[in-house]
Amino acid sequence: MLSELLYSMRPRKAVLRLGNSKNEAQMTEFIQVITSAATKADAQAIATAVVGKRLATCAQVIGPITSTYWWQGQIETADEWLCVMKSRQDLYGELEKAIRQVHPYEVPEILAVPVVQGSQDYLEWMDRELAQPVDGGQQTADGTR
Repeated sequence: MLSELLYSMRPRKAVLRLGNSKNEAQMTEFIQVITSAATKADAQAIATAVVGKRLATCAQVIGPITSTYWWQGQIETADEWLCVMKSRQDLYGELEKAIRQVHPYEVPEILAVPVVQGSQDYLEWMDRELAQPVDGGQQTADGTR
């Protein structure tokens, strides 16, 4: 009960976007999605794929980083490259699918966190550049129906 109350009170940042020709307004939530890969080339392939499909407006490849994690009953440490992607909550399913299609890991880290604040002009730019909703809430990566 308390966790539900705290969840409902969490800060949220949304952008008002005009909808279809009826000028319906809809609220849009932005997310930042991260994944890690063993090589810079793998991380860059993921970045290129998701930006190319307009599932992310920007993807940054950072690294190398050192990751320590449990894998198959043992603690492992490895150098990895982090891919940080900016997107919208309504595109998460397609974004995850696109990451999995390119990602070489058996169990890739794919985590999304909400963007709770951001500059208005940057968020508006993101919204313009991302795939847009079509009738029935479906998404299209190239902006077509």
